[in-house]
Amino acid sequence: MAEQSGRATRLEAMYTEMAAHSLEGLWRMERTGPDVRPYLWQWDAVHRAVTAAGEFVDIPYPGERRAVALVNPGIPGALGSTHAIYTAIQLVRPGEVARAHRHTPNALRFMIEGAGVSTTVEGERVPMYPGDLVLTPNWLWHEHRNDSEADAMWLDGLDSPLIFGLAAAVYEPFEDGFITETRPEDHSGRSYGLGTIRPIGYEAPAKGAPLLVYRWAAVEPAILRMAEDGAATEFDAVSIEYVNPGTGGHTLSTMSCWMTMLRPGEHTKAHRHTYSSVYHAHRGKGSTIINGQRFEWAERDSFVVSPWTWHEHVNASESEVAYLFSNNDIPTLEAFDLNREEPLTETGGHLLVTSGFDPEDPGER
Repeated sequence: MAEQSGRATRLEAMYTEMAAHSLEGLWRMERTGPDVRPYLWQWDAVHRAVTAAGEFVDIPYPGERRAVALVNPGIPGALGSTHAIYTAIQLVRPGEVARAHRHTPNALRFMIEGAGVSTTVEGERVPMYPGDLVLTPNWLWHEHRNDSEADAMWLDGLDSPLIFGLAAAVYEPFEDGFITETRPEDHSGRSYGLGTIRPIGYEAPAKGAPLLVYRWAAVEPAILRMAEDGAATEFDAVSIEYVNPGTGGHTLSTMSCWMTMLRPGEHTKAHRHTYSSVYHAHRGKGSTIINGQRFEWAERDSFVVSPWTWHEHVNASESEVAYLFSNNDIPTLEAFDLNREEPLTETGGHLLVTSGFDPEDPGER
C-alpha cells in the first residue's frame, strides 16, 4: 500500500513538472476533433436578423461587411458553419459600397435577391443576379456595390476556419478605398462563356481565377438537359460542379461548389463522406435526413451536413423540381488523400427516420 501511495505521489509530481514546461502525456490526451453538428437555418429567422442589421449597423465600419454568420452550434467559438467553411448572409443596402479589401481566405457569393448590384474584382466589375455564383479567390482586391433602390442579399462562403487554423489568415484594406475599373465589365464571364472554352490571349485576374462568375441563366438549362438525358446519381440526384475552366478542377483551391436538382418526388439513397457540405435551398422545398433526423427545408433555408454522417435528400413536391446549391471542402481533403465515401447498404439504402429537427432543441450529433 505504501509503495502504491509513493508511486502515485511521484506520478503526480511528474505531471506537475511536465505542466510547468507545457508538456503533456499522449496517454492523457483526448483525441477528439470539432463537434460539427447537422443544423438548419430557417430563412425567416435569418432574414429578420439581416433586416435588423440593416437598420442598426451602418457601413463603413471595420471590415465593412454587414453579414450575419450561420454558426454551427457544436463549434460556436469557431464562427464556422463547419470546421472548414464559414457561411453568412450579407446585406448591402441601396446606394452602399462595401469598400475594397483582400484576404488570404477564398470567398464565394451566391446571389439571393437584388438587382443593380455588383462585385468588382481586380478592376473587373461583375454584375450579380439571383442564382449567380461569383468568386473572389484569395488575395484579390474586391468590393461590393448596390446601385439600385432595393436591398441586395447573398450567401457568403469562405474557407476562413481552415485558414485561421493554419495561422495563415491575412487581411488588408485597399488604400484608396475604392477599386478603379481597369477591365471591361464582366470580362471573364463574356470571355469564357459557359466555361467550355479557353480563350487565347485572355489574361486572368490572377493565378487560379480565370472565371469570376457562373450565371444561373446558363446553369439551369444545362442541368435541365442533364435531367432529360437521365444523367443522375443515386446519392446526389442531378448535380453539377462549378468547375475551374482553366484547370478543369474544382471551383477554388480549397472549396468546391455544386448545384443539385431534385426531380419531382425524388428520394435519393443515403451515403456518408469525410467532407462537410453547406447547402442553400435555391428553389423548392423538401427534406434532408441526416443520421435519422429529418431536416425540412424550404426556399432560402440553409443547412449543414457534417463529416461522416449518413444523409439522403427528398423533394417534397410531386410536380416541381427543387434546387440545392452547396459548398464543400472536397479539394482540401483530396490534397491530403483524406476524401472517403461510403454508401448505406442496409435497410434498402435509406435511413430510418427517428426524429425531426427543432431549431430550439437541435439535440446532439
